[in-house]
Amino acid sequence: MYLAMTHAYRPRRSMLYMPGSNARAIDKGRSLAADAIIFDIEDAVAVEAKSLARDQITAAIAAGGYGDKELIVRINGLGSEWFDADISAIAASGADGILLPKVESAAAVRDTEKRLADAGAPASMAIWCMMETPLGILRSADIAAASPRIAGMIMGTNDLALELRCRQTPDGAAFLTSFGLCILAARAHGLAVIDAVYNDLADDEGFAESCRRGRTLGFDGKSLIHPKTIDAANRLYGPSAEEVAWARKIADAFEQARAEGLGVIKVDGKMVEELHVREAQRLLAMADRLAGS
Repeated sequence: MYLAMTHAYRPRRSMLYMPGSNARAIDKGRSLAADAIIFDIEDAVAVEAKSLARDQITAAIAAGGYGDKELIVRINGLGSEWFDADISAIAASGADGILLPKVESAAAVRDTEKRLADAGAPASMAIWCMMETPLGILRSADIAAASPRIAGMIMGTNDLALELRCRQTPDGAAFLTSFGLCILAARAHGLAVIDAVYNDLADDEGFAESCRRGRTLGFDGKSLIHPKTIDAANRLYGPSAEEVAWARKIADAFEQARAEGLGVIKVDGKMVEELHVREAQRLLAMADRLAGS
């Protein structure tokens, strides 16, 4: 049964930001093991380089070579002087989605949705929402429900920290409320939700702990600022061999019980309910997708 669900799961363990103004980085992205590339025209690009970044991104996507990676473009914000040009270019680029910065309302999402449609974007082009302001966090449930184009939310704790006037500590304590609200909103509407970047590239263990904590909270993956962190994010957000084996045991036991007309099953002495079966199927679908089956 779970094999039939494989198409519904797209791994998003690692989503790497890449400045659109850096042609060498854009080219290198083709060979990286990140599940997704987020080409950036916003924060990572100087004002005078935004047109160049936009052109380089669209040319790279058109040239292809990124395999099965999800290609997302972080455009400049609604109301900025670059927004219209960004929408027009990316709508026709073949990207999988756009990432809208500083989303604070459902209206902003619906406006972006209309502009994408007017620019000829295919129905498959998704909208991703950066959750990085207090108002956006408080409205996360409305934002998550704003459009069928929304694929997910990505946390932006650097901007959020400034507005909260909080301290960014290794345990991420200041953001737990914000994380929880966005995870709840995303799950209530069937969306992906991605943890924020980890700023200290010299702190490998701190990064790993951040991934472990994020997965415990319920995030699907980690947004990244450097290729060196891809392997750790993929490993820590991906299913372990032990998790896959247990999930397969649950799925197999469920199939056998269903064939025998049984409504309740036990696996290794533990009661297994339908919710456990659904999670096992989701995990197996992801494992199969990662294995290329």
